[in-house]
Amino acid sequence: MSQLPPSPGRPSAFRPTEPTPHGPKTLDWSDPAQRTPTIWLIASTLLLVLAYLDTLALTSAAWSDPLYSHGWIVPVFALALMWMRFEPFKPVPATERWIGLAVLAFGLLIRLLGVYLSSNPVDRLSFVVALLGLYMLIGGWHVIRWAGPALGFLVFMFPLPSILEHNVLWRLQSLASTCSTVVLQTLGIPAFQQGNVINIFGMELLVADACSGLRMTTIFLALAVAMVFLIERPWWDKFTILLSAIPIALVVNIIRVTVTGLIYYWVGDESMLAKKIAHDWAGLFMMPLALGILWLELQILERVTIPVDTAHFKPVGATRTVTIPAR
Repeated sequence: MSQLPPSPGRPSAFRPTEPTPHGPKTLDWSDPAQRTPTIWLIASTLLLVLAYLDTLALTSAAWSDPLYSHGWIVPVFALALMWMRFEPFKPVPATERWIGLAVLAFGLLIRLLGVYLSSNPVDRLSFVVALLGLYMLIGGWHVIRWAGPALGFLVFMFPLPSILEHNVLWRLQSLASTCSTVVLQTLGIPAFQQGNVINIFGMELLVADACSGLRMTTIFLALAVAMVFLIERPWWDKFTILLSAIPIALVVNIIRVTVTGLIYYWVGDESMLAKKIAHDWAGLFMMPLALGILWLELQILERVTIPVDTAHFKPVGATRTVTIPAR
Protein backbone atom coordinates (compact mmCIF):
# COMPACT_ATOMS: atom_id res chain seq x y z
CA MET A 1 0.00 0.00 0.00
CA SER A 2 1.18 3.53 -0.70
CA GLN A 3 0.72 6.18 1.97
CA LEU A 4 -0.25 9.73 1.11
CA PRO A 5 1.04 12.72 3.11
CA PRO A 6 -0.75 13.17 6.44
CA SER A 7 -3.24 15.96 6.94
CA PRO A 8 -1.95 19.33 8.22
CA GLY A 9 -1.37 19.63 11.94
CA ARG A 10 -3.02 21.85 14.46
CA PRO A 11 -3.27 25.58 13.55
CA SER A 12 -1.39 28.24 15.46
CA ALA A 13 -2.94 29.57 18.67
CA PHE A 14 -3.75 33.00 17.28
CA ARG A 15 -4.37 32.09 13.66
CA PRO A 16 -7.46 33.93 12.39
CA THR A 17 -10.48 31.90 11.45
CA GLU A 18 -10.33 30.77 7.83
CA PRO A 19 -12.95 32.20 5.47
CA THR A 20 -15.98 30.01 5.06
CA PRO A 21 -16.31 28.40 1.62
CA HIS A 22 -19.29 30.50 0.52
CA GLY A 23 -17.47 32.43 -2.16
CA PRO A 24 -15.42 35.62 -1.96
CA LYS A 25 -15.72 37.63 1.24
CA THR A 26 -15.97 40.90 -0.69
CA LEU A 27 -18.97 43.05 -1.49
CA ASP A 28 -19.70 43.25 -5.23
CA TRP A 29 -21.35 46.67 -5.44
CA SER A 30 -22.23 46.14 -9.11
CA ASP A 31 -24.41 43.14 -8.24
CA PRO A 32 -27.97 44.22 -7.32
CA ALA A 33 -28.35 41.09 -5.20
CA GLN A 34 -25.54 42.43 -2.97
CA ARG A 35 -26.04 46.19 -3.33
CA THR A 36 -29.75 46.30 -2.45
CA PRO A 37 -29.62 44.39 0.87
CA THR A 38 -26.49 46.33 1.87
CA ILE A 39 -28.27 49.64 1.37
CA TRP A 40 -31.31 48.39 3.27
CA LEU A 41 -29.11 47.09 6.09
CA ILE A 42 -27.19 50.35 6.50
CA ALA A 43 -30.25 52.60 6.19
CA SER A 44 -32.43 50.57 8.57
CA THR A 45 -29.59 50.33 11.12
CA LEU A 46 -29.21 54.11 11.08
CA LEU A 47 -32.98 54.52 11.52
CA LEU A 48 -32.97 52.14 14.49
CA VAL A 49 -30.03 53.99 16.05
CA LEU A 50 -31.96 57.24 15.56
CA ALA A 51 -35.00 55.71 17.27
CA TYR A 52 -32.80 54.71 20.23
CA LEU A 53 -30.85 57.97 20.28
CA ASP A 54 -32.04 58.93 23.78
CA THR A 55 -31.04 55.56 25.20
CA LEU A 56 -27.67 55.60 23.45
CA ALA A 57 -27.05 59.17 24.70
CA LEU A 58 -27.58 58.00 28.30
CA THR A 59 -25.29 55.06 27.61
CA SER A 60 -22.50 57.28 26.28
CA ALA A 61 -22.85 59.52 29.34
CA ALA A 62 -22.06 56.48 31.51
CA TRP A 63 -18.78 56.04 29.63
CA SER A 64 -17.36 59.03 31.49
CA ASP A 65 -17.26 56.76 34.55
CA PRO A 66 -13.84 55.04 34.76
CA LEU A 67 -15.63 51.74 35.32
CA TYR A 68 -17.18 51.92 31.84
CA SER A 69 -14.69 54.02 29.89
CA HIS A 70 -14.10 51.02 27.61
CA GLY A 71 -17.60 51.55 26.18
CA TRP A 72 -16.25 53.89 23.50
CA ILE A 73 -14.29 51.16 21.75
CA VAL A 74 -17.00 48.47 21.88
CA PRO A 75 -19.04 49.78 18.87
CA VAL A 76 -15.83 50.28 16.89
CA PHE A 77 -14.66 46.75 17.61
CA ALA A 78 -18.14 45.38 16.80
CA LEU A 79 -17.97 47.03 13.36
CA ALA A 80 -14.49 45.61 12.80
CA LEU A 81 -15.63 42.15 13.89
CA MET A 82 -18.60 42.35 11.53
CA TRP A 83 -16.34 43.37 8.66
CA MET A 84 -13.89 40.52 9.29
CA ARG A 85 -16.72 37.97 9.40
CA PHE A 86 -18.61 39.42 6.44
CA GLU A 87 -20.01 37.03 3.82
CA PRO A 88 -21.94 37.92 0.66
CA PHE A 89 -25.72 38.00 0.94
CA LYS A 90 -27.85 35.05 -0.12
CA PRO A 91 -31.52 34.73 -1.09
CA VAL A 92 -33.72 34.83 2.00
CA PRO A 93 -36.76 32.56 2.35
CA ALA A 94 -40.00 34.28 3.30
CA THR A 95 -40.20 32.25 6.53
CA GLU A 96 -36.92 33.71 7.79
CA ARG A 97 -38.09 37.23 7.01
CA TRP A 98 -41.25 36.67 9.05
CA ILE A 99 -39.14 35.36 11.94
CA GLY A 100 -36.96 38.47 11.72
CA LEU A 101 -40.02 40.71 11.72
CA ALA A 102 -41.33 38.90 14.82
CA VAL A 103 -38.00 39.33 16.64
CA LEU A 104 -37.88 43.02 15.69
CA ALA A 105 -41.43 43.53 16.98
CA PHE A 106 -40.55 41.65 20.17
CA GLY A 107 -37.53 43.91 20.72
CA LEU A 108 -39.66 47.03 20.30
CA LEU A 109 -42.24 45.61 22.72
CA ILE A 110 -39.44 45.07 25.24
CA ARG A 111 -38.56 48.73 24.82
CA LEU A 112 -42.15 49.80 25.49
CA LEU A 113 -42.04 47.67 28.64
CA GLY A 114 -38.77 49.31 29.68
CA VAL A 115 -40.27 52.78 29.17
CA TYR A 116 -43.37 51.80 31.13
CA LEU A 117 -41.26 50.47 34.00
CA SER A 118 -38.72 53.34 33.71
CA SER A 119 -36.02 50.67 33.45
CA ASN A 120 -32.95 51.67 31.47
CA PRO A 121 -31.40 48.16 31.50
CA VAL A 122 -34.51 46.69 29.83
CA ASP A 123 -34.50 49.51 27.28
CA ARG A 124 -30.82 48.89 26.46
CA LEU A 125 -31.37 45.16 26.08
CA SER A 126 -34.20 45.77 23.62
CA PHE A 127 -31.77 47.60 21.30
CA VAL A 128 -29.68 44.46 20.74
CA VAL A 129 -32.80 42.31 20.29
CA ALA A 130 -34.22 44.77 17.75
CA LEU A 131 -30.92 44.81 15.85
CA LEU A 132 -30.89 41.01 15.64
CA GLY A 133 -34.47 41.03 14.34
CA LEU A 134 -33.65 43.72 11.79
CA TYR A 135 -30.66 41.82 10.41
CA MET A 136 -32.70 38.63 10.33
CA LEU A 137 -35.46 40.42 8.43
CA ILE A 138 -33.07 41.65 5.75
CA GLY A 139 -30.56 38.82 5.45
CA GLY A 140 -32.03 35.77 7.17
CA TRP A 141 -30.07 33.22 9.16
CA HIS A 142 -27.10 33.61 6.83
CA VAL A 143 -26.54 37.22 7.96
CA ILE A 144 -27.15 36.33 11.61
CA ARG A 145 -24.38 33.73 11.43
CA TRP A 146 -21.71 36.26 10.45
CA ALA A 147 -23.15 39.45 11.99
CA GLY A 148 -24.77 38.01 15.12
CA PRO A 149 -21.56 37.77 17.22
CA ALA A 150 -20.76 41.43 16.53
CA LEU A 151 -24.30 42.50 17.43
CA GLY A 152 -24.22 40.49 20.64
CA PHE A 153 -20.84 42.01 21.49
CA LEU A 154 -22.58 45.40 21.80
CA VAL A 155 -23.87 44.25 25.19
CA PHE A 156 -20.46 45.13 26.65
CA MET A 157 -20.96 48.84 25.89
CA PHE A 158 -23.86 49.09 28.35
CA PRO A 159 -23.26 49.74 32.06
CA LEU A 160 -24.42 47.10 34.51
CA PRO A 161 -27.81 47.60 36.18
CA SER A 162 -27.43 49.58 39.40
CA ILE A 163 -28.51 46.71 41.65
CA LEU A 164 -26.14 44.27 39.98
CA GLU A 165 -23.29 46.80 39.90
CA HIS A 166 -23.52 47.57 43.63
CA ASN A 167 -23.75 43.90 44.60
CA VAL A 168 -20.87 42.88 42.37
CA LEU A 169 -18.76 45.91 43.28
CA TRP A 170 -18.66 45.39 47.04
CA ARG A 171 -18.16 41.64 46.65
CA LEU A 172 -15.17 42.23 44.37
CA GLN A 173 -13.80 44.82 46.80
CA SER A 174 -14.14 42.36 49.67
CA LEU A 175 -12.51 39.58 47.63
CA ALA A 176 -9.57 41.78 46.61
CA SER A 177 -9.08 43.00 50.19
CA THR A 178 -9.22 39.53 51.77
CA CYS A 179 -7.04 37.75 49.22
CA SER A 180 -4.45 40.54 49.11
CA THR A 181 -4.24 40.55 52.91
CA VAL A 182 -3.67 36.79 52.95
CA VAL A 183 -0.94 37.08 50.31
CA LEU A 184 0.77 39.91 52.20
CA GLN A 185 0.67 37.93 55.42
CA THR A 186 2.09 34.91 53.59
CA LEU A 187 4.97 37.09 52.41
CA GLY A 188 5.66 38.07 56.02
CA ILE A 189 4.14 41.57 55.86
CA PRO A 190 2.27 42.64 59.06
CA ALA A 191 -1.12 43.29 57.43
CA PHE A 192 -4.69 42.89 58.64
CA GLN A 193 -8.03 43.73 57.10
CA GLN A 194 -10.79 46.03 58.33
CA GLY A 195 -13.59 46.02 55.80
CA ASN A 196 -12.11 47.30 52.53
CA VAL A 197 -9.09 48.80 54.29
CA ILE A 198 -5.80 46.90 54.61
CA ASN A 199 -3.65 48.07 57.53
CA ILE A 200 0.04 47.62 56.77
CA PHE A 201 2.39 48.51 59.60
CA GLY A 202 0.32 51.52 60.65
CA MET A 203 -0.54 52.58 57.09
CA GLU A 204 -4.02 52.23 55.58
CA LEU A 205 -4.50 50.97 52.05
CA LEU A 206 -8.07 51.57 50.87
CA VAL A 207 -9.39 49.19 48.22
CA ALA A 208 -11.65 51.73 46.52
CA ASP A 209 -14.22 51.17 43.77
CA ALA A 210 -11.57 51.67 41.10
CA CYS A 211 -9.47 48.90 42.69
CA SER A 212 -12.35 46.42 42.94
CA GLY A 213 -11.48 44.84 39.59
CA LEU A 214 -14.94 45.36 38.07
CA ARG A 215 -13.58 47.39 35.17
CA MET A 216 -10.75 44.93 34.57
CA THR A 217 -13.14 41.98 34.67
CA THR A 218 -15.57 43.60 32.22
CA ILE A 219 -12.88 44.61 29.72
CA PHE A 220 -11.03 41.30 29.88
CA LEU A 221 -14.25 39.30 29.49
CA ALA A 222 -15.07 41.36 26.40
CA LEU A 223 -11.59 40.68 25.00
CA ALA A 224 -11.96 36.95 25.70
CA VAL A 225 -15.31 36.85 23.89
CA ALA A 226 -13.81 38.70 20.93
CA MET A 227 -10.85 36.30 20.85
CA VAL A 228 -13.19 33.31 20.77
CA PHE A 229 -14.80 34.69 17.62
CA LEU A 230 -11.49 35.42 15.89
CA ILE A 231 -9.18 32.47 16.62
CA GLU A 232 -9.33 29.05 15.03
CA ARG A 233 -9.37 26.57 17.90
CA PRO A 234 -11.55 23.59 18.93
CA TRP A 235 -14.74 24.47 20.75
CA TRP A 236 -13.45 23.11 24.07
CA ASP A 237 -10.43 25.45 23.91
CA LYS A 238 -12.73 28.41 23.30
CA PHE A 239 -15.01 27.32 26.14
CA THR A 240 -12.01 27.08 28.47
CA ILE A 241 -10.94 30.60 27.48
CA LEU A 242 -14.38 31.96 28.38
CA LEU A 243 -14.46 30.10 31.70
CA SER A 244 -11.00 31.36 32.68
CA ALA A 245 -11.51 35.03 31.70
CA ILE A 246 -13.12 36.15 34.97
CA PRO A 247 -10.73 34.19 37.28
CA ILE A 248 -7.70 35.60 35.41
CA ALA A 249 -9.04 39.16 35.77
CA LEU A 250 -9.64 38.66 39.49
CA VAL A 251 -6.17 37.17 40.05
CA VAL A 252 -4.52 40.06 38.20
CA ASN A 253 -6.42 42.58 40.32
CA ILE A 254 -5.34 40.80 43.52
CA ILE A 255 -1.75 40.98 42.28
CA ARG A 256 -2.20 44.72 41.72
CA VAL A 257 -3.49 45.35 45.25
CA THR A 258 -0.76 43.14 46.73
CA VAL A 259 1.99 44.96 44.83
CA THR A 260 0.52 48.28 46.00
CA GLY A 261 0.69 47.02 49.59
CA LEU A 262 4.32 45.97 49.15
CA ILE A 263 5.22 49.40 47.76
CA TYR A 264 3.55 51.10 50.71
CA TYR A 265 5.42 48.83 53.11
CA TRP A 266 8.81 49.40 51.50
CA VAL A 267 8.56 53.10 50.59
CA GLY A 268 5.69 54.47 52.71
CA ASP A 269 2.33 55.95 51.82
CA GLU A 270 3.60 59.56 51.83
CA SER A 271 5.92 59.13 48.85
CA MET A 272 4.54 60.68 45.64
CA LEU A 273 6.51 58.16 43.60
CA ALA A 274 4.91 55.30 45.52
CA LYS A 275 1.45 56.73 44.91
CA LYS A 276 2.23 57.18 41.21
CA ILE A 277 3.45 53.61 40.88
CA ALA A 278 0.61 52.14 42.93
CA HIS A 279 -2.34 53.98 41.40
CA ASP A 280 -1.24 54.76 37.83
CA TRP A 281 1.53 52.49 36.64
CA ALA A 282 0.20 49.37 38.35
CA GLY A 283 -3.11 49.81 36.55
CA LEU A 284 -1.35 50.05 33.19
CA PHE A 285 0.34 46.69 33.70
CA MET A 286 -2.88 44.84 34.57
CA MET A 287 -4.07 44.22 31.01
CA PRO A 288 -0.68 43.09 29.60
CA LEU A 289 -0.32 40.74 32.57
CA ALA A 290 -3.80 39.30 32.02
CA LEU A 291 -3.15 38.84 28.29
CA GLY A 292 0.15 37.17 29.12
CA ILE A 293 -1.61 34.66 31.40
CA LEU A 294 -4.20 34.02 28.68
CA TRP A 295 -1.44 33.45 26.12
CA LEU A 296 0.21 30.97 28.49
CA GLU A 297 -3.13 29.19 28.89
CA LEU A 298 -3.50 28.92 25.11
CA GLN A 299 -0.01 27.45 24.82
CA ILE A 300 -0.84 24.84 27.47
CA LEU A 301 -4.14 23.98 25.76
CA GLU A 302 -2.35 23.62 22.43
CA ARG A 303 -0.04 21.02 23.92
CA VAL A 304 -2.55 19.20 26.12
CA THR A 305 -5.39 18.81 23.62
CA ILE A 306 -3.60 17.02 20.79
CA PRO A 307 -5.73 16.53 17.67
CA VAL A 308 -6.08 13.13 16.01
CA ASP A 309 -4.38 13.20 12.62
CA THR A 310 -5.57 11.08 9.75
CA ALA A 311 -3.51 8.99 7.38
CA HIS A 312 -4.77 8.26 3.88
CA PHE A 313 -4.02 4.81 2.45
CA LYS A 314 -4.72 3.58 -1.03
CA PRO A 315 -4.53 -0.20 -1.46
CA VAL A 316 -2.63 -1.42 -4.49
CA GLY A 317 -5.00 -1.87 -7.40
CA ALA A 318 -7.86 -0.10 -5.63
CA THR A 319 -9.56 3.03 -6.89
CA ARG A 320 -10.76 4.33 -3.52
CA THR A 321 -8.65 5.92 -0.77
CA VAL A 322 -9.21 4.70 2.81
CA THR A 323 -8.82 7.19 5.67
CA ILE A 324 -7.59 5.69 8.97
CA PRO A 325 -7.05 7.69 12.18
CA ALA A 326 -3.37 7.79 13.12
CA ARG A 327 -2.69 8.24 16.83
